[in-house]
Amino acid sequence: MDVWLNTPQRPQEASGTSGMKAALNGVPSLSILDGWWVEGHAEGLTGWAIGHGGELLADSSSEIASMYDKLELLILPLYYGKPTAFAEVMRSAIALNGSFFNAQRWSRNMSQTPISRQDNPVSMTALQSSGKKPACTRSLRGLRA
Repeated sequence: MDVWLNTPQRPQEASGTSGMKAALNGVPSLSILDGWWVEGHAEGLTGWAIGHGGELLADSSSEIASMYDKLELLILPLYYGKPTAFAEVMRSAIALNGSFFNAQRWSRNMSQTPISRQDNPVSMTALQSSGKKPACTRSLRGLRA
């Protein structure tokens, strides 16, 4: 895989972990600016954005045109014509996104928003009716970032 192509309908991006994992493996993204890519995107450095910002569009034709333009005019010429420059984008994806989207950040975010039994009532209800205790009922506040 040389480019991670991600085209969700805005704002329906899921968690984005597949794109994050691709970046950690040196795969730049070509993606709609939604979900994690809003934070992880640095045009031409970690990958490329499809469209012109985070606006919701009723007609996706401009996003489709943007995707094909970026592929034809930027990404493919870079990949085939300047492989060293493309490799630099790959290294930047690892360095920038890998240093930002990681377990340390996740644990820091989670420590600031403690998990409670009410956060997920469906699974907690199922767990309570089964008579089992949750594996982890404590807050993550004690974790160090």
